[in-house]
Amino acid sequence: MAIFRCLCAKFEHIMIAFLQGNFVQLTPAKLIVEVGGVGYEVHISLNTYEAISKKEKGLLHTYLHITENAQVLFGFFDQQEKELFLQLISVSGVGASTARMMLSGMQPEEIIRAIVQGDARQLEQIKGIGKKSAERLVLELRDKLSKININNNPTGGFALTNKNTPHQDAVQALISLGIQKAIAEKAVDKTMQAEGAAVSLETLIKAALKNC
Repeated sequence: MAIFRCLCAKFEHIMIAFLQGNFVQLTPAKLIVEVGGVGYEVHISLNTYEAISKKEKGLLHTYLHITENAQVLFGFFDQQEKELFLQLISVSGVGASTARMMLSGMQPEEIIRAIVQGDARQLEQIKGIGKKSAERLVLELRDKLSKININNNPTGGFALTNKNTPHQDAVQALISLGIQKAIAEKAVDKTMQAEGAAVSLETLIKAALKNC
């Protein structure tokens, strides 16, 4: 534990504010960015995925999340999404994975609107957000987020091609977000039955999240 505290003290002075490079491998939950011959694995939200899915290179705003067991780099299409992410994880009981889940299940402006308007029930629909967490988000962030103006207008569309089917990609995305494989597969199956086989991957993942 003493060694961990020492390492954390050193990492406190390290800030990876952004990465700019080639988007080598992209999934709805993760991205590998090649910068100067080094590949950085970056965890992303579905919101960011939608914005960069047609891009081969670009800039991601990043946040290095350090815990006792891991160091995870999160990436965001714009500074506003990153700012919202940081606000969310500042609330007790809302971890980085839960914040990313929120940004995958709802658009940033929808999250802000729900919090500012005190709509805890809408927040409770997100997996990992219970009644107490939803109420705490509203209580602690209502005033702060009322001052934030997020312009969510992603310029990306959909599709760095790969060999996976939309079903496989959706299941993998849910697993990457922390959902058990069996539950993810069941949710995706249910969603595809309801939405049809032609449903877009973004819509499939968002709808499946609500069925988990």
